Amino acid sequence: MSFFAILFALLIEQARPLAAHNPIHAGLRTWALLVGRNFDAGKPHHAWVAWSLAVVLPALLALAVHWLLLWSVGWPFAVLWSVVVLYLTLGFRQFSHHFTRLRDALEEDDQERARMLLAEWQQVDAAHLPRSEMVRHVIEYSVLAAHRHVFGVLAWFSLLAALGLGPAGAVFYRMAEFVARFWAPRRGALAAPASLALQAVALRSWTMIDWLPARLTALCFAVVGSFEEAIDGWRFHAQRFPNDNDGVVLAATAGAINVRLGGEALKLRVEALPAPPGMTVDADIGDSDRTPGREPEVGHLRSVVGLVWRSVVVWLLLLALLTLARLLG
Repeated sequence: MSFFAILFALLIEQARPLAAHNPIHAGLRTWALLVGRNFDAGKPHHAWVAWSLAVVLPALLALAVHWLLLWSVGWPFAVLWSVVVLYLTLGFRQFSHHFTRLRDALEEDDQERARMLLAEWQQVDAAHLPRSEMVRHVIEYSVLAAHRHVFGVLAWFSLLAALGLGPAGAVFYRMAEFVARFWAPRRGALAAPASLALQAVALRSWTMIDWLPARLTALCFAVVGSFEEAIDGWRFHAQRFPNDNDGVVLAATAGAINVRLGGEALKLRVEALPAPPGMTVDADIGDSDRTPGREPEVGHLRSVVGLVWRSVVVWLLLLALLTLARLLG
């Protein structure tokens, strides 16, 4: 029933999007803050305990509710619970308003407003960015947000639901992504004090958890876009940055819509997060590390929208076919 849960969640989210400041997300932020304060003692084993409580425990609670509903009142209520969880974890409208406002400002050639909106969204200094760089930033941040809010959640939800674990995958993925940002050593509304051990654990765990979803997103972009260019960009980036999931998504996006990406979003991410033990990261990402393609233009923003929506359709068609095969089998 994964297909129907995802379809209904997307339809409800489009009709009535979740408010930015809602009690559920505020409660999860409070939960992560309390766990970090009470269990982060600076040692690796303490960090793993804190991470497990912050990420695994909510996923287990979602699974427990799913099983309780399934066994006590039947599968329709279990599907309804999956729709509720997906509504809270999956959706375009959790980030698309930023994209829409920025696109409108750029199409109206209101560069000052676009710089202000970009700085407000990503907490970066955009005061001196030229127009093409602003478009590049908007594409990169929007594609990564779509991956984390939509395709990554879809991947983990579908995988664990196929194993009978209900909506636990969606909660697990979103919480892992959230705590990696929440405990990262950077300023911002979502930043929180954390030891180096906890920062490293959160980053290492997120890198592993996002490894498969990032490549599924890249493959989906290649299928619905320019396939050969997307795969070539993916292969080029994988050779230079083998542990970089965000780069894989951006490289595939660049090839799929023939736009030159890379550099800024990756540089900000590399500078913000600590390198896992035993691995060094080069924060000096310049023009030579950007993908081939045309310089970013405002028209590429509409291409990104089409790319993302076509990818969603592919996901839904695939899940529909799997659901039909299971029903007929």
